[in-house]
Amino acid sequence: MDQSNDTHLKTVGYILWIFGFTGSHRFYYGKPVTGTIWFFTLGLLFIGWIIDLFLIPSMDRQADLRYRSGKIDYTIAWILLTFLGLFGIHRFYMGKWITGIVYLLTAGIFGLGYLYDYWTLNDQITVINSSS
Repeated sequence: MDQSNDTHLKTVGYILWIFGFTGSHRFYYGKPVTGTIWFFTLGLLFIGWIIDLFLIPSMDRQADLRYRSGKIDYTIAWILLTFLGLFGIHRFYMGKWITGIVYLLTAGIFGLGYLYDYWTLNDQITVINSSS
């Protein structure tokens, strides 16, 4: 596979899989619906979580085909969202200064914007990378 469009990293997927019963690896690979289901069911009572250990290479390939590489790195944006998302740091990184300031002053619009970004971050980055 062409490394120039390696948008997501398998190693990050496997690290997130450790916490996979929260759906974090599924959100990372652009599967917000199943990520949400995993979050509320503890990875389908851990059964889906265990199966995902073997599905990560496929999810990684699908994400690499679906999303566009460019100036914004998906992994960096996801790390910033995960650990500093309530402060809007991922939005500053993506060049979205106004909403970054809004997130900073409102704790990610009281957490709802933070959740919204878990659902849409991959698509937001693809739009930015497509326009550059």
